[in-house]
Amino acid sequence: MTPDLDHWLTRPSIRIAHERQTNAGGDHLWAAARAIRVQEAGLLGRLVRWRIPGIDGAVTFDELFRNSPFIALEESNRALVSGLVGRIWTLRRDYPRLSEPEDFREWSKAGTARVVLAHWVEDGSLHSEARVEAFGARGRAGLAAVRPLIGAFHHLIFSDGLAVAVRRAEELS
Repeated sequence: MTPDLDHWLTRPSIRIAHERQTNAGGDHLWAAARAIRVQEAGLLGRLVRWRIPGIDGAVTFDELFRNSPFIALEESNRALVSGLVGRIWTLRRDYPRLSEPEDFREWSKAGTARVVLAHWVEDGSLHSEARVEAFGARGRAGLAAVRPLIGAFHHLIFSDGLAVAVRRAEELS
C-alpha cells in the first residue's frame, strides 16, 4: 500500500517522486531494496556521504533511514517512511535527534526544514518519494540554496538507487 505521506508532511515546498517497474516479485524487490549499501549506489551514494558527513559507505540505505540523523516514522512489510529535520543546506551535520515520530510531525522550528523519505513496493513497482518543508525566512532561503542541487541530482534516485534494487530483485526471481 502507498504510505500516507500527507500524515507526515502536508505542505511540501519540494516533492520528488520516482518509480521503477519490474516483473520481480514484491518480496524479492523489497528485500533487494533494503539490502543496497550506500557505497553501491554510485554517484547517489557519494552525494549522500557528502551531504551527511560521517555516513559509512557500508551501511545499507535501510539502516541509514532507520537511524540518526533519520527517524523511522512508519513501516509495513513493504514500506518505510523516514524523517529528518534540521538545516539540510549546511555541510555540517546539523540534524537534531528526534525521539519519536510525533516529534517529527510537530517540528516547525524557524530556520530549519523537515524532510520525509518514503520507499515502498506496490503493484510490481519500487517507489521513492521525498518531500521537504522549510520553516521561516531562513529556512526558505536555505532550501532555495540547495534547490538547484536537488534539481540536478534527484534523477540519481532512479538511475543509481532504484535501478540497483530492481536489477538485484530480477536476479533473485
